Amino acid sequence: MTKIIQNLTEEQISNQCVFSGDLLQVHVDNVVMPDGKLSVREYVTHPGAVVIIPLLDNGNLVFERQHRYPLHQDFYELPAGKIGLDEEPLLCAQRELLEETGYIASNWRYLATLHPCIGYSNEKLVYYLATELNLQDACPDDGEHLEVFTLAVTEAIEWIRVGKITDNKTVSAVFWVEKLIRGEW
Repeated sequence: MTKIIQNLTEEQISNQCVFSGDLLQVHVDNVVMPDGKLSVREYVTHPGAVVIIPLLDNGNLVFERQHRYPLHQDFYELPAGKIGLDEEPLLCAQRELLEETGYIASNWRYLATLHPCIGYSNEKLVYYLATELNLQDACPDDGEHLEVFTLAVTEAIEWIRVGKITDNKTVSAVFWVEKLIRGEW
């Protein structure tokens, strides 16, 4: 039988930031485990990001094709972006949608906050559904290169099935919007 430990908190006894960059910091902490043993925790701190599900009136989604350097390949993704220091997530989502795609949305719906890498990062992803879209002019950040296109939800699901869409935040969002369209959420 498994022993039940009521308090699972690990107590930090030291912290060392071993790398600090423009986006990420890498830390190594020494901790005391709930059973009193010592351990080491390595983790990345991240400012968090928003994920936007831009749903057009015709039921299509607004997608991006973007090159992602760590994997040296292009990916198909929904718009997303890093939350700025002291920036409200909704304002970040509105800014990112316009910058990356040229769309503004009259209707925003918060869906959830997810943590994609709980084993090694404090990153959070705040998901929003954006509807009643109107196309303006995109104004991508300097150095941001992407292609914007639309895709039917059913086609996006097929792209996931065949491995053409593999970005986790996008996969989650596409399955979500499918449920929303069916009235299951």
